[in-house]
Amino acid sequence: MHVRASIEPLSWENEFFGVKSAILRFTEDAPVLKPERLVGWWRVQAKIPAQRTDLLDALQRLDFRLVEGEVDLVLPVVDVTDPQAYIASDADIPVLREQAAQAFSQSRFRAPWYAPDASGRFYARWIENAVKGVFDHQCLVFRAADGNIRAFVSLRQLNDTDARIGLLAGRGAGAELMQAAIYWAQQRGLTTLRVATQMGNTAALKRYIQSGASIESTAYWLYR
Repeated sequence: MHVRASIEPLSWENEFFGVKSAILRFTEDAPVLKPERLVGWWRVQAKIPAQRTDLLDALQRLDFRLVEGEVDLVLPVVDVTDPQAYIASDADIPVLREQAAQAFSQSRFRAPWYAPDASGRFYARWIENAVKGVFDHQCLVFRAADGNIRAFVSLRQLNDTDARIGLLAGRGAGAELMQAAIYWAQQRGLTTLRVATQMGNTAALKRYIQSGASIESTAYWLYR
């Protein structure tokens, strides 16, 4: 099988990580992906449907390696009571950055593909941007009795019907966080909430399914 794909530079990631990287975009009219087209890139990413084992095999013959599996889930927005989450403010950013860096240290931006601290830095920036309304639109937090943040979830409205959970973290707070996300979407008149997680994160998968989610698709990330 020939892989047909264009190579698209990842400008933001390149600036953030200091790595010359790109991602493959698969289309039938794209040129055949030959090894010489990959020369000069420090990192080339590919995301493929998990059922495309033919594409997986073809990419591995081009020296791509499996990095992680991803599960995309979808759940209906139902009526829930207000769980009393708070909207994070700029004053919360330092604590949220630290918590996000620790919670998501083993993502697909981990070593040896990226610098040892890259994953933590990436998700620290993500949650900071969510508080500021950049990319994700809002960050909700739950606080302990002493006022410290014990859990957080970021959310982004995609269109008139759908929203997506960005980052979600907080030990023992999964049910509360999901209720907060559903309530956030409900208040905006949305009907569908989406979320993705790693295939190996069985605790997150269990929580999402218990909250009413069903698996919509699975995918593999590969790097060269």
